[in-house]
Amino acid sequence: MDTSSQHFLFELLNTPSPSGREEEIQKKWLTYVEPFAEDLNTDAAGNAIATINNDAKQQIVLAGHCDEIGFLVKSIDSNGYISVEKLGGISHKPALGMKVEILGKKGPISGVIGVNAEHHGGAKDSFSFSDLFIDCGATSKEEMEEYVSIGDVAVYKRTPEKLLNDQIAGRGLDNRTGAFIVAEVLRKLSRKNISVGVSAVSTVNEETNLGGAYFAGASLEPSLAIAIDVTFATDYPSANKDKQAEVKLGGGPVLAKGAPINRKANELLEQVAKEEGIPLQYELTPRTTGTDADQLRKTGKGVPVALVSLPLRYMHSPVETAHLKDMEQIIHLLTAFLTRLDGTEDWRPVSLPL
Repeated sequence: MDTSSQHFLFELLNTPSPSGREEEIQKKWLTYVEPFAEDLNTDAAGNAIATINNDAKQQIVLAGHCDEIGFLVKSIDSNGYISVEKLGGISHKPALGMKVEILGKKGPISGVIGVNAEHHGGAKDSFSFSDLFIDCGATSKEEMEEYVSIGDVAVYKRTPEKLLNDQIAGRGLDNRTGAFIVAEVLRKLSRKNISVGVSAVSTVNEETNLGGAYFAGASLEPSLAIAIDVTFATDYPSANKDKQAEVKLGGGPVLAKGAPINRKANELLEQVAKEEGIPLQYELTPRTTGTDADQLRKTGKGVPVALVSLPLRYMHSPVETAHLKDMEQIIHLLTAFLTRLDGTEDWRPVSLPL
């Protein structure tokens, strides 16, 4: 991965983007894509959209959500301690002793999630999310309310870092990596002659309600939509290898297979991967995908969808871990796939005449 691309990736990962508060990351995303996009747009949901070849008859949407899980301020007690509610699928178990950043009324404010000292019994074995509290150093409710209001959002104060063998770790790789990938695909396509239109969308609210994907699909009315997200790697000691297909970091892009997925799109993705020498892995989505693809599929008159995912360890924790090579291969696969389309593709599983 070249230096400028890697810098953009880390810029996204360093920008807090809790679901519902994605404005700052969207500004950075739009600034990056502006030099090579033919058209830029936003919508009332908060999506950021960049398009090339807008006049083509067949239009393809690439959707990667930019929002991350976090905390919602629920209450402030008389001593200034903050109680929180879940924002998306965040767990209380990794939270103890972590630093957080609250996006408050006067700007970001730092705090820590308190934990009882081991000398005094440590954390309760049966503690729950409602037991969490944030300590920002305030001495009263009145003082804390100068900086924080009910409904403000917080994320772990955790910067991304490189590990051995081109792996990176940090919070919110789910799915700022997807927003990064769709931008990079568009950048590469802008240098090629392609026969279809492509809209890269950095979508919002995936972690909470999938609303961004619905807005994007309804307004863009694509011929085909491909969601780019993360999926569960099973290559670490405590992973449940019996629950899902084997997926490993560095093993290549993961294609979803199941009822929601358009088989023609998948077959072409597989053909392109074979021709380009890109290894593939698979996950099963028998009923729904749990990603933007589910909402994109249900917009307008219905949209055929595919799902390409990045293998990820430790999902929804402060130390999500992924491989840069997998990101590069997803970018390569999608770029080659879209370059091969001639604009006459019929995505219907059964075409007429028989």
